[in-house]
Amino acid sequence: MKTTLGIDLGTQNIKVLFYDYENKKTVACESAPLNLYQDDCGSAEQHAHWWIKALRDALNQIPSPIKESVIAISVSGQQHGFVPIDQHGEVLAPVKLWCDTSTEQECQEIMNRLGGENKCVELTGNKIFSGYTASKVLAFKKRHKELYSQLETILLPHDYLNYWLTGEKCMEVGDASGTGFFNVSKREWSSEVLTAIDSDRDLTVCLPSPNISNKLIGSITRTAAQKTGLPVGVPVAIGGGDNMMGAIGTGNISEGRATVSLGTSGTVYAYSSKPVLDQAGNIAAFCSSSGGWLPLLCTMNCTVTTELFRSLLNVSINDFDDAVSLAPAGSNGVLTLPFFNGERTPNLPRAKGCILGLDSQNTNKENVFRSGVEGATFALKFGIEELRRLGLETNEIILTGGGTKSSIWRQIVSDIMGVQVNVLQQDEGAAFGAALQALAAIESGGALTQEFLNDHYSNNDTLSCEPNMVAQSIYSECYEQYLDAVKAIKNIYQ
Repeated sequence: MKTTLGIDLGTQNIKVLFYDYENKKTVACESAPLNLYQDDCGSAEQHAHWWIKALRDALNQIPSPIKESVIAISVSGQQHGFVPIDQHGEVLAPVKLWCDTSTEQECQEIMNRLGGENKCVELTGNKIFSGYTASKVLAFKKRHKELYSQLETILLPHDYLNYWLTGEKCMEVGDASGTGFFNVSKREWSSEVLTAIDSDRDLTVCLPSPNISNKLIGSITRTAAQKTGLPVGVPVAIGGGDNMMGAIGTGNISEGRATVSLGTSGTVYAYSSKPVLDQAGNIAAFCSSSGGWLPLLCTMNCTVTTELFRSLLNVSINDFDDAVSLAPAGSNGVLTLPFFNGERTPNLPRAKGCILGLDSQNTNKENVFRSGVEGATFALKFGIEELRRLGLETNEIILTGGGTKSSIWRQIVSDIMGVQVNVLQQDEGAAFGAALQALAAIESGGALTQEFLNDHYSNNDTLSCEPNMVAQSIYSECYEQYLDAVKAIKNIYQ
């Protein structure tokens, strides 16, 4: 047996997936949890050594013969994190994550220095949001001057795992496009943004050259092999951001379909053969890891919402889904704006979760639970509508992420979006995408084509959903109410 290994560094855990590509089946998939430090000021941080421990813990659950069957590896990772490295290869500080909203002031400082939000979009393709790496670098410079002076290399989370595994410092264009200092149209670092972060220092020397092609970057070192049980010298592909690997893992490398991920965060993205720039700033103009672009909308509160509601009343996942199923479409007028961690889209980093429309007749757990699912899904429907505004039509949605396991949530997505929803048999999203990227790197010179990917996918027809026309009509009105409610709270939380 020969396998490729996909490693996915998430916010809540690290997952390892071993794919037997000759027999087209996953032979092992395990994970290990990660801690997350958060505070009331918006900080969200992890220590890089936590990632290494979790990776080793996950791999320790895999039988040795399977680990020894690996012939190529690729790493997927949560985007936007800032891993500051010194000249000795040591991490200088806790890693600020994508969900850290404590650097809102630094976002405005950078964009003001550039001449405003529109100028920022012109220079890079994106506004700079508090989740992006750029503001984290400026905050590090302001708040930790001595440590900043020791900064030699800027890496992203998946880059750091690559570095630990191989000793090589590198980046690729998909993950790089989420930094805020990358020109997505030209696929190069933006000297203007980097100068706005630090006019006294050339930060480009801290950044590896971004790779456009899917290539092998190195191989597993003897030290990494001893600590993981993986074979010495196994080649490692460039990897990418979790959304980019998720696109590969859901076959989203040609136009016409969208991927919706129901994870800690929610994402909507679609492939484009050309850059898609959104002056409104709702759709991020990211590059893909398959040679094109990946316009994307991200929300910060997807399964976060359902987990908070479950823990509030201490109910199991099955009991939660049963309760959601008992409430009608529209939750009898209850509407949740699920901005519990602040929100990126809409750009309201100071926002709080809001439950609206409660009265003496509809205040029960069934309506509140369903409104949480609906609210998180309305936020993602906004992404589908914004992609359509920018010229990208969606004929099919591929659903992935933890929320996909819920049959009622799958149906709600189909009803709210108004299109067919499919789930793949290989529903491991980013980890599966990384395994396929590793396979392409050794089999086809790195080329990722739809034909190559289609050979490894099949739909799980038992999980597919088509929209219910009655529910779709109800949700059309509820979605407008959601948009009105978002406008109303902007005056409170801006």
